[in-house]
Amino acid sequence: MRIIPAIDIIDGKCVRLSKGDYDTKKIYNENPLEVAKEFEDYGIQYLHLVDLDGAKSKHIVNHKVLEQIATKTNLKIDFGGGLKTDEDLKIAFENGANQITGGSIAVKNPETFLAWIHTYGPDKIILGADANNEKIAVSGWQEESDKELIPFIQEYQKERVAYVICTDISKDGMLEGPSFTLYKRILEETKELNLIASGGISTFDELPKLAELGCEGTIIGKAIYENRISLKQLENYILNS
Repeated sequence: MRIIPAIDIIDGKCVRLSKGDYDTKKIYNENPLEVAKEFEDYGIQYLHLVDLDGAKSKHIVNHKVLEQIATKTNLKIDFGGGLKTDEDLKIAFENGANQITGGSIAVKNPETFLAWIHTYGPDKIILGADANNEKIAVSGWQEESDKELIPFIQEYQKERVAYVICTDISKDGMLEGPSFTLYKRILEETKELNLIASGGISTFDELPKLAELGCEGTIIGKAIYENRISLKQLENYILNS
């Protein structure tokens, strides 16, 4: 299972929110590149970079942070937050994204999202299936849609989607443990899905459990920043996997 630390960006700084609420913003580092380099020093190869300003303003904003991390580390970056147009996508890939994550766009403008999959291929485009009470949430989690989580994923699987990041919003940033039951159901009801678990990771012991369920990757945010999981533990996990 891939270990994918998260860096969320507001005003060019590394922050974390609780349940996607911008009013709960906590700044962990003024310099995201510094954080990314530290991850790399501990053998981490992947990064989940979220442009929270972009998610709010509905277009890419922090592409300079993406470019900086992409040019000064070897991390494979998946980038999301506010990607709405072909131009946003072009900017993200030109600035060093290895993959991009589309969430709101897949709900509100499926034609554009499907065109991205067909243009760039399913290995480059991740479906962001973020849910509250198993209903898909959009616009930086500020809105809930009427889309049911598992049917939403299944529909996009028919369109060649191979990677899905699923965040249970009620768990995100709460350090209360991930939604094991939900991930188990998703993996039972879909076939050959690369499911990346996100939200709620609080202790190192949860990682082997997610791997056992069949998650292809897991995104870890606040647990690292609050020293619940050490980078040394992650380094050892990666070396022994």
